[in-house]
Amino acid sequence: MGALCVSLSVSCAPRAPAPAAQSVVATNLAPPRGSVLEQACTPTGPELCFNAVDDNCNGVIDEGCGAPTGLLQFVIAWGASPADVNLSVVTPAGERVPEGRTRSTPSGFHLDRDCPGEDGCGGQNLENVYFDGAEPPRGHYVVEIALAALNGAEPPVKVHLGARLGARALGFDVELGPGEDARKTFAFDLP
Repeated sequence: MGALCVSLSVSCAPRAPAPAAQSVVATNLAPPRGSVLEQACTPTGPELCFNAVDDNCNGVIDEGCGAPTGLLQFVIAWGASPADVNLSVVTPAGERVPEGRTRSTPSGFHLDRDCPGEDGCGGQNLENVYFDGAEPPRGHYVVEIALAALNGAEPPVKVHLGARLGARALGFDVELGPGEDARKTFAFDLP
């Protein structure tokens, strides 16, 4: 079965992860509080857009959907909910993306999309942080998912976090609400 093409400018041939992806091995995985780590990949067919899942089990999340990727990629998706959910990544050097209005770090991490307020979200809430270099910084990482505002949504807000760590894609389902449930973190190390 071939890959689903979104436009004529997108290659339909499935691609294997680059050899550098094999050298990225995360340790000390700490899933968000109250969630379960989804490690097994079960191919469900072609890649579906805006769900933060590696549907075709090739190690890349939401490819062909306009979301840039890299050896490290973190994606959150929360459907058409009006809630404002934010994704940020803290690198081993203490860099945070995004930081205020800055959407990139000197080490090569970028926030690609900020929903629901940004043009292009169109009811498909997705935020994407990716690393665009050849060798990600080694050390401790913290990925934060935070409920910024309910905007009329009923809690809990269900969010899916997809994480690409080299050739491996992981996923977590989290629920966010007011109080101590407004922020969840995923942490890991790159030795």
